[in-house]
Amino acid sequence: MNNFGGPPGSGFFGFISELPLFFILFGGLLITLVIGAFSYAIIKGLKTWSSNNAAEMMVQRCKVVDKRTEVSGGSGDSSASTNYFITFEFEDSTRKEMHVRGNYYGLTTVGDQGELSYQGTRFKEFIRQPSH
Repeated sequence: MNNFGGPPGSGFFGFISELPLFFILFGGLLITLVIGAFSYAIIKGLKTWSSNNAAEMMVQRCKVVDKRTEVSGGSGDSSASTNYFITFEFEDSTRKEMHVRGNYYGLTTVGDQGELSYQGTRFKEFIRQPSH
């Protein structure tokens, strides 16, 4: 008898030992890939977060040159999620696309000029200036 009251070799590990080697290796590889993908996503997120925190807070004059949305999900019974992006062009003609909240996206139009506040890749605020 084993510790769980059944005959030796029964239970989960008994089931595993009866599987062909191919299935054991394939299952192990699959579990390793899933854990690796989650670990990669977590490490990448922490690296971006840390980099943004270490970056200097910038405030620059710019112009809004483009806006776009990215919709994910929404098939079947799942709800859709929308990400909002605005592309800003600075006075030196360089551009930066920033992920913004929906309220900034809705209140901003292409051609708006103002001051963009950001830290690394993190959007902080866009203050529209009246055009002269």
